[in-house]
Amino acid sequence: MFAPMLALIDSHTHFDDASFDADRDAAYRRARAAGVEGQVLAAVSARLWPKLKAVAASYPGLYPCYGLHPAYLTEHRPEHLDQLADWLTRERPIAIGECGLDGYLPDLDPDLQAEYFAGQLRLARRHDLPVVIHARYAVDQVIKLVRRFAGVRGMVHSFSGSEDQARRLLDLGILLSFGGPLTYPRANRLRGLMKVLPLDGFLLETDAPDQPPSGHPGARNEPAYLAEVLACVAELRGADPTEIAAATTENARRLFKLPDAASPGPY
Repeated sequence: MFAPMLALIDSHTHFDDASFDADRDAAYRRARAAGVEGQVLAAVSARLWPKLKAVAASYPGLYPCYGLHPAYLTEHRPEHLDQLADWLTRERPIAIGECGLDGYLPDLDPDLQAEYFAGQLRLARRHDLPVVIHARYAVDQVIKLVRRFAGVRGMVHSFSGSEDQARRLLDLGILLSFGGPLTYPRANRLRGLMKVLPLDGFLLETDAPDQPPSGHPGARNEPAYLAEVLACVAELRGADPTEIAAATTENARRLFKLPDAASPGPY
């Protein structure tokens, strides 16, 4: 595994997931040993916000987000948006999310998804917070909704769209994040896109415990594997890994307004 010289930020993890309950301390140490000094923890439902808060508070450099994931649509209730507004005021997270649209999973009402996404975009603008966006088979629809809320900044995690869609998102102030899927040799379109994106337009992520990189098929993903994503990006762009590490870390710090170094701080 490549060990970066500079601190890395995993811009999208679910480190509060139950799959880490048995060895979360060890997984955290492995991540730090691999150079991952910051993790952005994305929420999925109101039911799990308290656990995410507790996990983030237990380790230096873990930064919480709170939101309503479209894949958990059956759990969401209109009052959860009011609860989210209270959590944003009280807890002061670094972002809202994971939120967005999912066109892949069956039986998810697209109109209801759009209502919750719009509600979270509205809160993002009100609280001046970035959004962590899920856009699976729904990139055009996400772009359409984001345009309704001018000035909202954020990122699309695990981006898998076209170069045209990427340019439109960047024009809206939405960064793109890449993880394990990029490391697979057959991901031709994604790998081609990585070669032409501006250096200030993308972030690195793992989406742990999901989407492991090519060296770990079928395994639980974890933040330590971010170093493998970094190595892949550097190879595709013909760049020094330290340059990519420095740029993507700065991109994440700028987007989420993170401190210069991971520390216990308020998180």
